[in-house]
Amino acid sequence: MAAAAAPHVPVLLRPLLAAVAPVSGTWLDGTFGAGGYTRGLLRAGADRVIAVDRDPLAFEMAAGWAGEYGDRLVQQQGVFSKMDEYGQDLDGIVLDLGVSSMQLDLAERGFSFMRDGPLDMRMSQDGPSAADLVNTASETELADILYIYGEERASRRIAKTLVKARAEKPVETTAELSALVESCLPRARPGQSHPATRSFQALRIAVNGEYDELYNGLMAAERALAPGGKLAVVSFHSIEDRMVKRFLQHRAGQTGRANRYAPETEEQAPAFTLQGKAIPPDQEELAINPRARSARLRVAMRTDAPAETIPADLIGMPQLKERRR
Repeated sequence: MAAAAAPHVPVLLRPLLAAVAPVSGTWLDGTFGAGGYTRGLLRAGADRVIAVDRDPLAFEMAAGWAGEYGDRLVQQQGVFSKMDEYGQDLDGIVLDLGVSSMQLDLAERGFSFMRDGPLDMRMSQDGPSAADLVNTASETELADILYIYGEERASRRIAKTLVKARAEKPVETTAELSALVESCLPRARPGQSHPATRSFQALRIAVNGEYDELYNGLMAAERALAPGGKLAVVSFHSIEDRMVKRFLQHRAGQTGRANRYAPETEEQAPAFTLQGKAIPPDQEELAINPRARSARLRVAMRTDAPAETIPADLIGMPQLKERRR
C-alpha cells in the first residue's frame, strides 16, 4: 500500500516538548502514526521510545528512517490500551488521539468523505469494517451510534435512510455513504463543516472502539508510569478532551464532593499532579498546520500513589444504550 505524499505535521509538538521538558529515560508513544512525536522525543533527549500503533502501515512507513535510532526505537504493533504490557516504570507517555493523516489521505482506507473508496475505516486493517456496520446494524443501533458517538441530531433520519438504501443495494463506498447522509441534511453554508462529518466520525469511533480504547488507555497509562513520569494527551474533539480532563481531575483529587450532604468517603492519595491547564495551538502553529485548530494538550505528572480503576461514566465516556443496559 502506497503512503500519502503529503507530509504529516505532528500537532502541538513544540508546546508538548516544552511542557514535558527535560526529556530523558524511556517514553512510550501510544499513537506512533507517521512518527512525528517519536522522533521529536528522541531528538529532545529520550533514551528510548516504545512506538505503539495498531496500524501495520505505520511501521511500513517508518522503515526508511527507523534504523537511524538503533535500539533507542522499539516498534510495537498493538493498541495503547495495553501499553502497560509493553513497558513499565516509564518516564513519559504521549497520546495523539487524532486520526493519522496517512489514514485520511489514502482513499482505499475509507476514512474520508473527501476521497471515494471502500467503506472501511479500520485502523488495524482487520475485523468488521464500516460497511459491515452500516449494512448489518439495526436502524435503532445505527441511530444510537450516530447520535451518541457523533452528536448527530438527525441520527434517526439518517439511520432510516441508510436502512432503506441498503435494502436495495449494500452501501459499499465512502461516496455512497456521504451522498446518503447529505440527502438527509440541509446544504452546508460557507464555513460550515461537511454534512457527513459527524456521521463519518461516529462510524469510525464505533468500528475502532475508540472511546473504550481511550478509557482503558488512560487506566493503563496510570499503571505504566513511574513516579514523576509525565502523561501528555492531545485530543481533537470535545468528547475526548472531556474524558481526559475528567480522568485527570479525578485522579488528581480535584473533583470535590458533588453533594455536600453525601456521606464522606475515604480520600485516596492523588495519582497525578496536573501540569497547568489545557494548551491550545498558537497562531504560529495554526498558520503552518490548520489541522491543529481544535487540538488541546493536557499534561499531568504521576505520583507514587497506587494505580486505581475508575468507572467509565465517571469520566463522561459515551456509551451506547445496549452497553449501558
